[in-house]
Amino acid sequence: MAKLERLADNLADTAGVLRYGIEGSLDEERRPRLRLNVSGGLVLRCQRCLGGLAWPVDIGVTLQPVRKGDEIPDEELEDDEIDALEVGADLDVDALVEDEVLLALPIAPRHDDCQPPRPEGGVEKESPFAKLAALRGGGNKA
Repeated sequence: MAKLERLADNLADTAGVLRYGIEGSLDEERRPRLRLNVSGGLVLRCQRCLGGLAWPVDIGVTLQPVRKGDEIPDEELEDDEIDALEVGADLDVDALVEDEVLLALPIAPRHDDCQPPRPEGGVEKESPFAKLAALRGGGNKA
């Protein structure tokens, strides 16, 4: 997790572990394909209570490597099963894994039964607008 700095910003705890594997192959038309599988578990930050939220990772994606500067084939743009991946002479595997995990994260992770945080002592603070409403209501009685 130490190498995945962008992902760490979304986590409540960086103690999670990710396992990944990349397998290369050729399709029926002898075009290269990469199959990336990522699994493990992360602890996301709940957007409601700000506590830890266990989140399982199970990602499987097929990528079509395309050389930098080459045009992405039209059939690739229409196929939702395969994503194009622009690659150069060297492929940063850590960045690729991090990108796919970031894309799979929920937009606003939260517990199913979580309540918003309460002020110290558990007492709700009175809204400052409640006093204004009382003044407004009091002025109409005359």
